[in-house]
Amino acid sequence: MAQKKKTTTHKIKIKKGDLVKVIAGNSKGVQGKVLQIVADSNRAVVEGANIVKKHTKPSAATPNGGIIEKEAAINISNLTLIDPKTGEPTRVGRRVNEDGKIVRYAKKSGEEIK
Repeated sequence: MAQKKKTTTHKIKIKKGDLVKVIAGNSKGVQGKVLQIVADSNRAVVEGANIVKKHTKPSAATPNGGIIEKEAAINISNLTLIDPKTGEPTRVGRRVNEDGKIVRYAKKSGEEIK
C-alpha cells in the first residue's frame, strides 16, 4: 500500500492579493499578484507565473475544448514579497501595532503590509 507523502506546513507569510516576485524556477524574475494560496501543500498560484498547457475535452464551459494555458501552483519558498514602499523584494516580519493587532511588515523599509 502506498503511503501518503507527509508535508510540513510553516507559517505562510504571503497572502492572497500580495504582489510577489518569483526568485527560482522557470518563471524566475516574474512579478505578479497572488491569486490563490494552497496552505496544505505550501504552494501559491501567481498571476502570469508557471504557465502550463492543459488539454481539455469539449464541455458546456468550453464547447470547443482544446489546449488552455493557465497558471499552476508554485512553491512558497520560490516567492518573495515586493516591498510596497521601494518596489524591491523583501523578507516579511510580524509585529504588534499600536492597536494590539499582529501585522506583517517589510523588513527592508519597515513599512506595514496591508
